[in-house]
Amino acid sequence: MPRLSFFTTGRAPELLCRRHPDTPFSDATPADASDAGTPTLAPLDAPVDGDDEDGINTSGNGARKHMTLAPPAPPSKKSKKKGGNNVWTRPTSRKGKKKAKQPGNGQSLLAGGIATGSRPKPSATGEEEFLLVPAPRLAAERSDDAADLPVLLSRVFKSERVELSDDRLTAGSTKGYRMVRATRGVAAGTWYFEVKVVHLGPTGHTRLGWATNRADLQTPVGYDAYGFGYRDIDGAKVHKAWREKYADEGYGKGDVLGFYISLPDGERYEPKQPNVIQYRGVPCHVLVPKEEHKTPDPVPGSKICYFKNGICQGIAFQDIPGGRYYPAASMYTLPSEPNCVVEFNFGPDFEYFPQDFCGLPIPQPMSEVPYQVYEVKDEQPVENGVDEKTS
Repeated sequence: MPRLSFFTTGRAPELLCRRHPDTPFSDATPADASDAGTPTLAPLDAPVDGDDEDGINTSGNGARKHMTLAPPAPPSKKSKKKGGNNVWTRPTSRKGKKKAKQPGNGQSLLAGGIATGSRPKPSATGEEEFLLVPAPRLAAERSDDAADLPVLLSRVFKSERVELSDDRLTAGSTKGYRMVRATRGVAAGTWYFEVKVVHLGPTGHTRLGWATNRADLQTPVGYDAYGFGYRDIDGAKVHKAWREKYADEGYGKGDVLGFYISLPDGERYEPKQPNVIQYRGVPCHVLVPKEEHKTPDPVPGSKICYFKNGICQGIAFQDIPGGRYYPAASMYTLPSEPNCVVEFNFGPDFEYFPQDFCGLPIPQPMSEVPYQVYEVKDEQPVENGVDEKTS
C-alpha cells in the first residue's frame, strides 16, 4: 500500500501531509466551496440603492469605483535604554543551555488525538505535500443524491438562508444574496436547464447561472472566478463581481430563463476531484495546498448562453475555465419583504425549449446527468515519516 506522510499545519482541523511519489492522490481543490479559500465578503444585507444594490461595479458607461487603502501605521519606537526591556540588548549566548522546543499553537484533530504544530518547510526530497481536511459533511453529501433520484437542488450545497420546497425544485431567499446549486454538475458536453421567476416583489432580484464547486455559497452567482451569472435588472452578465452589458433588457416575474453550457472535451481540463480517505475513522479530503487557489486552464471553444422565454440572448462567455459546473441561483430581497422565489426545471420537458441555439450544438437536458458514486479509500498515513502502529 502506498505511504502517506503527514505533518500538522497549526490550523485546526487541517493536517499537512507529504505523499511519496507513488501514492495515487489527486491534486484537486475542495469539494465544498467552504474549502476553496474564497475571500470573506462584506455584509450582503445592505439595502438596495437603485441599480447598484449590491455594490458591484459596472463596466458600462459609468465610472469605475476603487477602494483606497489607508497607509500603514509607522512602527513604534522601542526604548534603547541600557538594561531596559529591549530584547535586542540582552545577551544572545545560550552556551550550555538546551533550546526549549516551542509548543504548537493549534488544536487537535480529534479529542486525545494528534496535536498540531507549525507548517513544515518545502521538502527537499521530492515528496509532495498534502492537506488532510476532515469532511464532517460527507454523510450528508452522500444522502443528498442517489442513483434512484433525479437531479434536484442540493440540501447540503446551499446557504442556510436559502429555503427549498419539499420537491427540491423551488428555492427562496430573503435579505442578502445567497446561493444554492444542484446536486449534479457537468464537466464536458452540452447541457441545458430552465429557471422560472416565481416571485420578485418590489425589492427582489436574482442572479442565475452556472457555478463550480469552488464558488462561495454566501455570495451571488458570478461573484468570484467560479461562477457565471445572468442579472435580472438589466440583463447584464456577471463574472468576478463585474457586470457587463449583455441582453437588451432584463427579466422579471413569470419569465422563463434558459441556461446553456458547452464544454467540448471538457474532461481534459477539469481539476481532479479530491480523494477521500478514512484516517482514524474520520473521512478526510486529500488536498494540494499549492494548487488550492489556482484557476483551472480554459476549455477551448467552451461557451455559455442565456435565453429568455426561448429566445437566445447571445453568447455571454467563451473559453471558460475547466471544472464541474452546476446549475445555480442566488436571490435577494429586503428583510421586510417576502422571499424572492425561483423554480428550476432540469428537463426533459421544458416550457420554452429554444428553436435556435445561435448556431451551437443542441444540448442535452440536465435531467440526463448520471449519478456519481463517492469513493472512500481506507488508508493509514505515515505519521511524520514513521509508520503508525495499529492494534
